[in-house]
Amino acid sequence: MRFFARDFIRACILFFLLSLCVTNVAVAGGGQTGQVIRIFVRQSDHVVLVDIAGTPSNRPACAPYTYWVIKDETSLTGKQQLALLMLAKATGQTVVISGTGECTRLPSGEDIDAVIVQ
Repeated sequence: MRFFARDFIRACILFFLLSLCVTNVAVAGGGQTGQVIRIFVRQSDHVVLVDIAGTPSNRPACAPYTYWVIKDETSLTGKQQLALLMLAKATGQTVVISGTGECTRLPSGEDIDAVIVQ
């Protein structure tokens, strides 16, 4: 049985397409677009919660409430996310939130993956 270059290329393309499908499923989380209604910071455990106007979509079962949670408020990314959310709140700009699909910081709110200020 001979191995042809086109068979190898087909196998590589198939592997690439399958890896894209697996990656998309793994990071699929909720999302929401709207203005920041409220930012809540709690001193006792340093948790940061954010409420956005509008209806969230594709939320995981672990997130029955509409608020979003900054996963690690002490990290550089967490601080940057909070700064963007505060900027959007102060200026009335619309934000796009995408979630991780997990509720690791709080058992009732989805962790924020990305914040985009429009």
